[in-house]
Amino acid sequence: MQAHEVMINQVHKVKETDTVRSVIEKFINYRISGLPVVNDRNEIVGFVSDGDILRFIGKNEDRVVDSFYFAFVIKGDDEEFEDREKRLLDLNVLEIAKKKVYKVSWDEEMENIAAILGKKQIKKVPVERNGVLVGIISRGDVIRNSFKEIL
Repeated sequence: MQAHEVMINQVHKVKETDTVRSVIEKFINYRISGLPVVNDRNEIVGFVSDGDILRFIGKNEDRVVDSFYFAFVIKGDDEEFEDREKRLLDLNVLEIAKKKVYKVSWDEEMENIAAILGKKQIKKVPVERNGVLVGIISRGDVIRNSFKEIL
């Protein structure tokens, strides 16, 4: 079984010029947790997930770095949670999105897709054909399509 046989064709995505506000609106409206980021030619340039949002708004504690010769403190967040939330909304999506995107070709075999999703510990993988976004496959898609005939 190949990627094009199981992928979701109608992919929710954001443009590289969009703000994080549009990402969160799509997360809420479509009940999804990750989106490919594309340029004007529909080429994948990033991927933004709920984890990227949480890492930004989560509290960063002070850290002490201690070596043999010196010690110093890396300051955490002085900003309040609500202020981090508000600041996040107006950021460009590429400021928090992953630029290294694991993606598969539209003719990739299911066992290779399962391996990528499992080994890289990611929830979704964009599917491309001729360098352009054509679909997306989630862990659930792989599991449902792999086992539906056996069960």
